[in-house]
Amino acid sequence: MDRLSNTVRPYAWGSTTAIPELLGVAPTGEPQAEMWMGAHPGAPSRLARISGTSDALTEQPLTDIIAADPERELGAAAVEKFGPRLPFLLKLLAAGAPLSLQVHPDLEQARKGYEDEERRSVPIDAPHRTYKDANHKPELICALTPFEGLCGFRRPTEAAQAMAALGVDSLKPYVDLLGARPEEAALREVLTAILTADPAEMAETVTAAAAAAERLGGAHAPYARIAHHFPGDPGVIAAMLLNYVQLQPGEALFLGAGVPHAYLGGLGVEIMANSDNVLRCGLTPKHIDVPELLRIVRFEATDPGILRPEASPSGEELYETPVDEFRLSRFDLSPGAAPVDLTRHTPQILLCTAGAPRVGTLDLTPGASVFVPSGETVEASGTGTLFRATVVA
Repeated sequence: MDRLSNTVRPYAWGSTTAIPELLGVAPTGEPQAEMWMGAHPGAPSRLARISGTSDALTEQPLTDIIAADPERELGAAAVEKFGPRLPFLLKLLAAGAPLSLQVHPDLEQARKGYEDEERRSVPIDAPHRTYKDANHKPELICALTPFEGLCGFRRPTEAAQAMAALGVDSLKPYVDLLGARPEEAALREVLTAILTADPAEMAETVTAAAAAAERLGGAHAPYARIAHHFPGDPGVIAAMLLNYVQLQPGEALFLGAGVPHAYLGGLGVEIMANSDNVLRCGLTPKHIDVPELLRIVRFEATDPGILRPEASPSGEELYETPVDEFRLSRFDLSPGAAPVDLTRHTPQILLCTAGAPRVGTLDLTPGASVFVPSGETVEASGTGTLFRATVVA
């Protein structure tokens, strides 16, 4: 078991205070959006191991540690199922402003899309490149503080009512479409119209809609706040097609393939399949591949499906999801209780979010994390909250 040293990503939408407050350090004044825990090549966690060429402890990327002996670190079952890599990325995510409105492909779509762009020699770092790898990217966000987001399409009639209430003439065609088609066709036609509208005309529509939303307040207030960060962006109108969700601490959202979503604000623990495949549909200056997006999006009204953990006799509280690349659970440790056996045949990352639990021989504080290789015996005791990230293998 090794304590991890992790990178904090300074994306512009990040909160300047949430992650520092959790870690108990002074804010720098710069946004601190995500702290990455795992073996993503863009910012792998680091840990101290004895080097093979000396007896000294040296800090090494987790990617190198796994590459040197995948079966020892990940276990034979995980390597057979996912290959010699850690298939998930765990994060602390702190949104101080809305993230882009986006959707992720399923595994087959990702593989075909990646192969197509490779065949056409689209540079991997090109701004218009859609598929960065051949993997899918299901994800789960679990709130540590009250957390706002958008997740999945709401009923077209509900979206029509919200738009009509703004009293903006240029929204009327969307209102009419939402009320005059079967659900799937209505959502597809309206999103297509929003994303392909004349940019100048759409900017005027967004400005008028934002002003009306601010006047109305209530259920319209989130759209006024989104427009404040993205003036004139068509994603402000697209956001009105989606379910607005407020999570309380401990509640979570699972975001599967084809489901449009955006995080708006709050601190949470996020886990995802290790992929960079994102198709954006608004609230961003980045490239929007409209034809591919319309092929990937699932145009169906859904309940956002707020998840609450399911408790087991061992004290583990599991967030059930339909994917094998990650498995997220939580332990609330109490003083005086017997140590909890956390040993598994799969690799684990354990993250402390509250208190001062003891994991093995290490004392953790909020924001601290450890990597536990497959099969290594480990117990947790003391007081606090631990999140466990692992795989199903």
